[in-house]
Amino acid sequence: MNTNQVSRRDVLKAGAVSSLAAIGMPTFIPASAFGANDRIRVAVIGINGRGKDHIQGIQKQKDVEVATLCDVDSTVLQNGAAEFEKKYNKKVQTMGDLRQVYDDKNIDAVTIAMPNHWHALAAIWACQAGKDVYVEKPGAHNLYEGRKLVEAAHRYNRIVQHGVQLRSSVAIQEAIKHLRDGLIGKVYMARGLVYKWRPDIGDKGTSPVPSELNWNLWQGPAQARDFSKNYVHYNWHWFWDYGNGDIGNQGIHETDLCMWGLDVGLPEEITSAGGKFLWKDCKETPETLTSVYKYPSSGKVIQFEVRPWMTNKEDGVEIGNIFYGDKGYMVINGYSDYKTFLGKERTPGPARNEGGDHYANFIEAVRSRDKSKQNGPVETAHLSSGIAHLGNIAYRLGRTLHFDPKNEVFVNDKEANQMLTRKYRAPFVVPEKV
Repeated sequence: MNTNQVSRRDVLKAGAVSSLAAIGMPTFIPASAFGANDRIRVAVIGINGRGKDHIQGIQKQKDVEVATLCDVDSTVLQNGAAEFEKKYNKKVQTMGDLRQVYDDKNIDAVTIAMPNHWHALAAIWACQAGKDVYVEKPGAHNLYEGRKLVEAAHRYNRIVQHGVQLRSSVAIQEAIKHLRDGLIGKVYMARGLVYKWRPDIGDKGTSPVPSELNWNLWQGPAQARDFSKNYVHYNWHWFWDYGNGDIGNQGIHETDLCMWGLDVGLPEEITSAGGKFLWKDCKETPETLTSVYKYPSSGKVIQFEVRPWMTNKEDGVEIGNIFYGDKGYMVINGYSDYKTFLGKERTPGPARNEGGDHYANFIEAVRSRDKSKQNGPVETAHLSSGIAHLGNIAYRLGRTLHFDPKNEVFVNDKEANQMLTRKYRAPFVVPEKV
């Protein structure tokens, strides 16, 4: 066959065969495995929150279709399927267990919008099943999981796109080029800002599991707890077993941009302080958190701040980043807007406001099998999530921590190193060997 005539389906089939062989599964892949007319068939796993945006974002791509919706809440699933049928005038397959999705050879790729504690394991399982992956931030619930996800993506040759959509913004890409080209001089500091309206959630205690919810599967890798409305369907973000606080929620976009703009990896020194100062509710994660990440070897520093409720903006920013150089500073507001201010007089410099399509970038990489095309490669799922995890560990231990970024361990600190992973609940285990 002429190599110029190889289709996307041929390439995908070859990748899937390689993946399945590597994990000892049969390598026979039927011709129908990748859909008719070279369409990419996608399953969306977790459809209550960000999953709704996944459905819309994937469905609008050319020669791509959302073929399956998956959720552990049968009411959410039924309502989502009905809404899908009404909006797109066609039926969609529904499944209650992500393992059913991975067994379906007609699914080419999955998007994952489950709670944080599921992200890495769901993505690893997808890689092992020969599926490409779009996974919401944070790509992992702890540092260990992030490294395992990177290993799985490479071992099974899967496209794994992290949901840090600002990386596909035309304006933000231009802003990073300005930083690299020296527009604001030597860039030595980045600030990440997350100021969101986070109310008192009270304490609803425990209650019987709703009949529509598969509570065992919802908990997945976490240790078993009694059901509580405190967790389902959103406020799990504020409990360590399931979420990572706002630095590991909204904040991942900003931690990612801090690292991207400064051109750094994981830090060498971490200090965090904060707490709960507003509400006497049942949240476990801090309402207010300030973390400082130092890079002594490169002379750079990241400051990251979460503030809730009534607060001022910083140069108009509530959610975003500020970069500081010796010739000026750059303000990034949200996901697609940047401004620069140059010199002692803060003279306005280059500015732009233009977004992008992160789902389109994912599909482009899937079609081409070219990871270099990705704006949010799997490494960002590990690193931008990982720095947030390090900040949380420093907060929880209440002391400055020293970290070895090469080996991804704390230096002579057994207590801190134990917090780089978690105790998993069989069969929902992130394995040492993926």
